[in-house]
Amino acid sequence: MVALLLGLLVTGCVGPGHPLPGGSRASAVSVLGDETVGPLVDGLTQRTVKELPATRLAAGLTPPTNRWYSGLVFGDEPQPVFPLPLSFALTPDGFGLGLPVVTATADTIAGGYVADVVVGVGAERALVSSDDPSVVVIDQVDGQGSLIGQTTIAQGSPFVTWSAARAATLTIPEGFEPAGDGLYVATLGTARYALATTDATLDGTSVEVAAAGSVVFWPVPEGREPAELAGDARHRVTGSEVRYEVGEDQVSTTLAYAADGETAIARLPHQASDQVCDLGSYPSIYGRLELCAGPELTWRTPRTPARAALELSGLDTAAVAELTKQLDADLAGLPELPADTYFGGKALQRTAMLLMVADQLGLDDRAGRLASVLDEALTRWTESQGCAEREAFCFVYDPAGKGVVGLTPSFGSEEYNDHHFHYGYFLYAAAVMAQHDPSVVERYAPVVDLLAADIGSAGGSHFPDRRAFDVYASHSWASGTSPFADGNNQESVSEAVNAYAGLELWAQAIGDQALEAHAAWMLSLEAHSGAAYWLEPDLSQFPGYGHGITVLNWGGKRDYATWFSPEPAAKLGILLLPMSPTSTYLAGDPERIRANVAEGVGGRFDRAFGDYILMYSALAGPEDAARALALADGAVVDDGMTRTYLLAWLYSLTV
Repeated sequence: MVALLLGLLVTGCVGPGHPLPGGSRASAVSVLGDETVGPLVDGLTQRTVKELPATRLAAGLTPPTNRWYSGLVFGDEPQPVFPLPLSFALTPDGFGLGLPVVTATADTIAGGYVADVVVGVGAERALVSSDDPSVVVIDQVDGQGSLIGQTTIAQGSPFVTWSAARAATLTIPEGFEPAGDGLYVATLGTARYALATTDATLDGTSVEVAAAGSVVFWPVPEGREPAELAGDARHRVTGSEVRYEVGEDQVSTTLAYAADGETAIARLPHQASDQVCDLGSYPSIYGRLELCAGPELTWRTPRTPARAALELSGLDTAAVAELTKQLDADLAGLPELPADTYFGGKALQRTAMLLMVADQLGLDDRAGRLASVLDEALTRWTESQGCAEREAFCFVYDPAGKGVVGLTPSFGSEEYNDHHFHYGYFLYAAAVMAQHDPSVVERYAPVVDLLAADIGSAGGSHFPDRRAFDVYASHSWASGTSPFADGNNQESVSEAVNAYAGLELWAQAIGDQALEAHAAWMLSLEAHSGAAYWLEPDLSQFPGYGHGITVLNWGGKRDYATWFSPEPAAKLGILLLPMSPTSTYLAGDPERIRANVAEGVGGRFDRAFGDYILMYSALAGPEDAARALALADGAVVDDGMTRTYLLAWLYSLTV
């Protein structure tokens, strides 16, 4: 690997017919772009497994699955979204916005949609007309389909801008009073809001806007004056640019906004840097958001390395003998591989981890048997025309949704739910197999490259850029269409980390340095956010919350809950699995680890997720690892785990 890997992405596109300044799309680095994936897409069976009507999307745009704003586009009715610090929603004839009111109970930190400012535009229909992961432009059109104006929202921006395409009259709430130079202020709900006009006149609850005029709304930071942001507010954000650098020890990320002039962006707690952010702050469910002057945010994150193997070279004879004995038992009891893409993918990575252990221990005969099983399964999954012959163990390209869907789908994967979770297992398994036998790469690549593109491509037309990954939030979103009033969500952040680790390892296998850098950057941000907002969050601003972790993070709330179980062990375990060799990134604050384990299982690991939690407990220190090894025989082993790998993980932490 080179000492420094560089990547640059530029995004920001608006729909045909309504261009905005700065909104053209370009990519200085193509990551699995059209020249690579185009022929592979042509060679894969094509089918739309489930229609996902993008009811409120302008023609010609890629359906924005897995975005923070997906709820604006899909479904019979639009859902609220959360371009923090704001909450925002479409109304039948316009839009509403408000600063969330943050509250905490024992199990939930809530900051849902607040409709403090409801604006009537006289629209019959709203269409998202932009194709930018961070900046959303919404066309409001009349009954004849003619454009009245556009609403622009952006992540981190406190400003909601309405720009007129023709002379129009807006209706606004009562209470806005003049504050000088086209500026108005009102206290609505629990917050003060400012309104700034350009070529517009306010009279009571009506605003007459001239053609090409605009009206901007924003919440005034507590203790600040409305006029302080009036100049920035009038500079509409028109697109975003992302730059990143990947070094040996850290990654650097810059999110920049194109605008008509200077603007302001609120940074999340994980984006701490030397940047001056002294324009005030806003409450949020993730902590106070500091408002920064200027068009961009830059922050640095520790590098999380992707690892394909455990370090087992220092094991003594007794440990090797114990692992060999357990490996023989697991080999004798290999289960049938499931047909769906989630459990099937987990089974592939489970087998790959056994292969890795056999290779590390020099057990060539066992490794050969495991490689044969894994290669047979991956060969079946990676037949480009497999779905022309069968309804399982294969993938299709969905030309409508712009993605790869596996048969048999599971957990809504036909709706683009959880693709990064599912495909990370395939990528990891294929990469481990490639390390064992590099000759398999050529056979697997036509399909595995498409799985990689589905979750990690950029700069092409066959897939959305970084389907699930959100640069501003620095983590992924799991729901494809986000049919929820609390925005999009993600539960198993550890499986998201596994996805980008698998992506980086596969990039190494195929020698794609641009993809390797891209994956390393996403992996590092996802892992860092996983600690900051899931496993080791700073909860000091939420004294009513009763736990050390949050499990389901949304745009508008954070829950101590899972989609599938009320058990504390499940709530911790889902943030840990699959405990791959990369999962040493979970080694954070030892006391937080011990506290999380105590809340999750007490001292008992003889329950579901007990194996993952036991492995996590070993990361607290050498004595904890030795204790975990002594308790390993009593741990329940998950279907994505083997006792061989459980022991190997613990041994690797005790040598």
